Amino acid sequence: LLVHDRLYNAMKTSDGYDFKPALTYIKDIVKDYDVAYYNQETILGGSEIGLSSYPAFNSPYEVGEAMIDAGFNLVSLATNHTLDRGEKAITNSVNYWNSKSDVLAVGSYLSNEERNEIRIKEKNNITYTMLNYTYGTNGIKVPSNKEYLVNVWPCTGNDPSTDTKYQEYKNTVKEDIEKVRDKVDLLIVAIHWGIEYKYTPNEYQKDMASYLASLGVNIIIGTHPHVIEPITYIDNTLVIYSLGNFVSAQDTVEDYNTRVGLLSTITINKDSNNNISLSDLNNELIFTTDSSNSYKVIPFSNPDIKTYLNDYERVYNKYSSIVKSIDDTIKINSLSS
Repeated sequence: LLVHDRLYNAMKTSDGYDFKPALTYIKDIVKDYDVAYYNQETILGGSEIGLSSYPAFNSPYEVGEAMIDAGFNLVSLATNHTLDRGEKAITNSVNYWNSKSDVLAVGSYLSNEERNEIRIKEKNNITYTMLNYTYGTNGIKVPSNKEYLVNVWPCTGNDPSTDTKYQEYKNTVKEDIEKVRDKVDLLIVAIHWGIEYKYTPNEYQKDMASYLASLGVNIIIGTHPHVIEPITYIDNTLVIYSLGNFVSAQDTVEDYNTRVGLLSTITINKDSNNNISLSDLNNELIFTTDSSNSYKVIPFSNPDIKTYLNDYERVYNKYSSIVKSIDDTIKINSLSS
């Protein structure tokens, strides 16, 4: 969820902002799921410190209100924009999310104690938690001794095998996972990684995914490229390399690439021996409309897609092929007839 000024200006009301209309087509889908994840790309520091757009974002709390209202309850906060507006924005953001008892928001914290706290949620007798990391913070240095403000798994070179900082941080990731792995049934890692506008994972993404899978992570969810990337499995670990944009008004558009995103759904099963398995993976291509500055997210399977996108069939076929480019058995919802 990427909030440029074009987006928050379009959502302005007489007494604040209302992002709920953007989710009109999505809310009925989300309500059918027990756990619903999204990545909050731009920090919710609130209007009180002044909203801002690219390159140093700050977004209103009403973004979170709309997403919670739609049913989202699992949020990643570690992105390359987490430090955009400094510690005050992070304090506001973390306090906002901590006030939402039904939501698990991770990746950005106000102390080491908070960062290291094991936060476990439960649904249908299945316990779960999520860890979250970002590759970097756009060159903004994390304040000394305050690494808890944002989890950074640094990717500083072109080759993960020779990137010393990257390799060293693997020990931190391993420690994080080992602290929680035997305390939950399901472990999710959300990770901000990859190269913007690239449809294929780079060597860092592949190395990270393999490493996380080797440590017993069940689901890896990738964000940052702003475009969709493939979905695959590494052994029993589901890897979604990039969901692409969700709600956004990003104008870096080439053949709708930043306006086409992905909803992925999965069933979590626990057997009598407490073993977890994943089944019924399905995916839905989505499109963010920009009709007279009225932004809405619409699934390609909804017949109204024809109203907003003339060549919807070609676009659907193009981005479906990207999702399936590693594993052609990955399922994607069909276009509406």
